[in-house]
Amino acid sequence: MPIRDATAADADAIAVIYAHHVLHGTGTFEETPPPASEMAARIAKVQAAGWAWLVAEDGGIVQGYAYFAQYRDRSAYRFTAEDSVYVRPDVAGQGVGKSLVAVLLARAEAAGFRQMLAVIGDSDNVGSIGLHVSLGFKPAGTFKSTGFKFGRWVDVVNMQKPLGEGDRTLPA
Repeated sequence: MPIRDATAADADAIAVIYAHHVLHGTGTFEETPPPASEMAARIAKVQAAGWAWLVAEDGGIVQGYAYFAQYRDRSAYRFTAEDSVYVRPDVAGQGVGKSLVAVLLARAEAAGFRQMLAVIGDSDNVGSIGLHVSLGFKPAGTFKSTGFKFGRWVDVVNMQKPLGEGDRTLPA
C-alpha cells in the first residue's frame, strides 16, 4: 500500500476518518469532529515545522493517516516526538496503521529525533497498544482516569521507543 506525504487535497478524507474516531472511539479525547479546513491547517502546521504527516492509500482512496510532531513546544523536548495514527474502521487490523507508523519512525529518526512517544487514549485500546508493541514500543506508564468521554473516565497509556542512538549518546 503506497504511503506518501499528505496534501491539502487529502483533508476531506482525513476529516472523515478522524470524525469516526472522535464520534465513536476513545483514542482521541476530542468530542467534536473538526472540519476539513481545520485538518488542512493541522497538516500544514506539522509539515511547515519539518515533521511528517503521511497517508496510506489504496486505489487512490485514503485508508489511514499518521503524523509526528515534537512532543511539546519547550526546547528541552526538541529530540522527542509523539506519533498519532488513525485508519478507516473497515481496514482496522489489516496493517495499515503499522505500515504508517513504521514509516513515521524512520522519518522521525532521519529528522534527528531520539525518542518517539505514543500517548494512547484508553487502556482498552488494544489495537493501538498492540500496534505500538509490535514496532518495539515499551510501556511507560498509565495516567488513570485522565479523560472523560462517553460518560466514563478514560485512561491514557504512554509508550516509548528509542530512535537511533536513543539516549546512549548525546545529540549533535
